[in-house]
Amino acid sequence: MLSTYTYPRFEYRTPPQIASGQALKVPVVVVGGGPVGLGLALDLDRQGVPVLLLDEDDTVSIGSRGVCYAKRALEILDRYGVGDAVCAKGVSWNVGRTFFRDKEVYNFNLVPEPDHHRPGMVNLQQYYLEEYLVARAATRPGIELRWKNKVVSVTRSDSGATLTVETADGMYTVEADWLVAADGARSPIRRLLGLEVEGKIFMDRFLIADVVMKADFPAERWFWFDPPFHPNQSVLLHKQTDSVFRIDFQLGWDADPEEEKKPENVVPRIKAMLSALDGKEREFDLEWVSVYTFQCRRMASFNHGRVLFIGDAAHQVSPFGARGANSGLQDADNLGWKLKLVLDGQAPARLLDSYTVERAFAADENILNSTRSTDFITPKSRASRSFRNAILGLARDHAFARALVNSGRLSVPAFYVDSALNTPDDPADGFGGRMLPGAPMDDAPVLAGDAPDWLLHHVGGSFRLMLFVDDPATLAADVIAAMARLASGAVPVRPLVVARQAGAVPQGIDLLVDARGVATQRYDARPGTAYLLRPDQHVAARWRRFDAARIDSALARATCKEKT
Repeated sequence: MLSTYTYPRFEYRTPPQIASGQALKVPVVVVGGGPVGLGLALDLDRQGVPVLLLDEDDTVSIGSRGVCYAKRALEILDRYGVGDAVCAKGVSWNVGRTFFRDKEVYNFNLVPEPDHHRPGMVNLQQYYLEEYLVARAATRPGIELRWKNKVVSVTRSDSGATLTVETADGMYTVEADWLVAADGARSPIRRLLGLEVEGKIFMDRFLIADVVMKADFPAERWFWFDPPFHPNQSVLLHKQTDSVFRIDFQLGWDADPEEEKKPENVVPRIKAMLSALDGKEREFDLEWVSVYTFQCRRMASFNHGRVLFIGDAAHQVSPFGARGANSGLQDADNLGWKLKLVLDGQAPARLLDSYTVERAFAADENILNSTRSTDFITPKSRASRSFRNAILGLARDHAFARALVNSGRLSVPAFYVDSALNTPDDPADGFGGRMLPGAPMDDAPVLAGDAPDWLLHHVGGSFRLMLFVDDPATLAADVIAAMARLASGAVPVRPLVVARQAGAVPQGIDLLVDARGVATQRYDARPGTAYLLRPDQHVAARWRRFDAARIDSALARATCKEKT
């Protein structure tokens, strides 16, 4: 039990298939009711795909677990309908500070430029996020949540997967066209199918302590190397909601996990840290304590016929950099629209191969950065420790050394620049900026009608054709006709005009006004610039002028239907 949170208990209902003896047939079953499984269920529901979600538990995660949710994850959660709740409850922050012994040597700002809707990070205990996602999913008639339903066997076939599910009232069978395993790092589905993960387990241990206390520490990330209160080790401090602070203490590989978790050993560490910060005596209570080792591993492939793996079931990284849940939500964002098109027969099954290609690339990028962070934080030789400490000693006064300090490169969205789904730029178009094919979209302030709004609120969930103009009245008749055809296609491409001034547009075309020119600048746009946008808010293609034939070709490429 926690002093600041009461765990909900989700209702178990006897599955009707136990009495009938008949198999339940569903298009998609998701196993795992954590943030990633729930996120995928909501993603598919938004697109009209019915989902059965099974979880062997009946509550949210024990302990705060995941803490930091990055800007990109928050933008995804906006589309799932819980972004406002997460940001309202959580602690927003952009600044991180790194200390060597008792001196600050480095700091960073995750959002150094203005005009973004969401902050760089929000800290919120994972159980709150799960509670919000469950509440949202429970309102959706297309999502069926079954708690205390444990999958005990899986059989694959060319047409789907058959699951045997165990409950307190007996067993029943589920026949699914597609099975998505979102069942965590120890994935029972992966084990049942005899599939492996490969990678590295790090020989070190860390103590996590969630501490309830009244403290006026700023909403920033603080990381210490070799502090006086915990010599020769590292410490991380994060502020969470409900006056809870997350503190991580490096312990070393030889530490006894059970001994280190005892209050008589945890409390003195925290007292020493608090005293060193400002000399004040503070009362605090231990909310949750755990000791962990960490690993950087992934499956060779995330899709195995009709069985797909997402989140920690597919890949795991160390917690430095907040890459776990953030990466898993991006998995769901990537997979949902592709699975929808395949289910509808609007794309070949090989489109799902691009899920593995793109998200394995992202996983490798996360693993590389996480491994580098871990090696810097926990050097394993005297020489590497001396090198690290030399960098930290120089970082306070020298920019070149600050660039080498690595206290955890924080989660950023993946740029799928080498994806086969992209249509490469025409060199003659001379584009600049970040919004190249494969890039996750940048947000920007806009006007929707007369109301202030944000660009990302108007994209995602379907393909979009975004056309920049000065005056919407200048839209040519042939362009309007081509937009209408694209919008009514088998894979609809909804038109969105971004104009520098207000005006009237034909029915079926959405209009946003970029009065301040922020969107125009971030997308290196000029009148006539067109972007094809994927349902997961990544750029698929861009051109300096509207060309219906090129848009058709880019759409075919983005859905694996291009002619060969």
